[in-house]
Amino acid sequence: MAEPVRARRLTDHEGQTLQRLVRRGKHGSIRVRRALIIMASASGTPVPAIAQLVAADEDTVRDVIHAFNNRGLDALDPKWAGGRPRLITSDDEGFIVATARTRPEKLGRPFTHWSLRKLAAYCEGNPVRRVRIGRERLRQILHHHKISFQRTRTWKESADPDREAKLDRIEEVTTRFPHRCFAFDQFGPLSIRPCHGTTWAQRG
Repeated sequence: MAEPVRARRLTDHEGQTLQRLVRRGKHGSIRVRRALIIMASASGTPVPAIAQLVAADEDTVRDVIHAFNNRGLDALDPKWAGGRPRLITSDDEGFIVATARTRPEKLGRPFTHWSLRKLAAYCEGNPVRRVRIGRERLRQILHHHKISFQRTRTWKESADPDREAKLDRIEEVTTRFPHRCFAFDQFGPLSIRPCHGTTWAQRG
């Protein structure tokens, strides 16, 4: 026959803490009920009687006693997993951030910059990696990764078929050589830095 479950002997500190909690706490609270279970078990009260005392299932009483024997007073606070399971993985977040930092035209979208609504719609409708996400959660993810909607540099529209390749080359050169001058006109040196626009980009 299995040995009855019983709380181990209380230390002076544990006994004082439990008594103070029972006397001063609200008797409907989880911590007070757990304190009653531990005190009753440590004094020799069997599990069925404790279950009737606190109006709980016998298995619940045993779980509390085992938790106290293993973790001490930490057992007064149940370890519940809060909220629903996470729906967006770290890989999904990486995909969202990479998409936000990519020009929409490169991804086949007929506009020059992302809004939260457009970015969420693209992520949800993407045939390769579909990520269902609301605008507020999307904003939180971008903020967490220090991506903000800011004034940046873009280009005027062009019908040049090699436009994307040229823009990629311009981005590469101006990033590597931010202070270089590439041309002159009657007013002095010109650079190939593009004009200002707006987009999602890394802060700082």
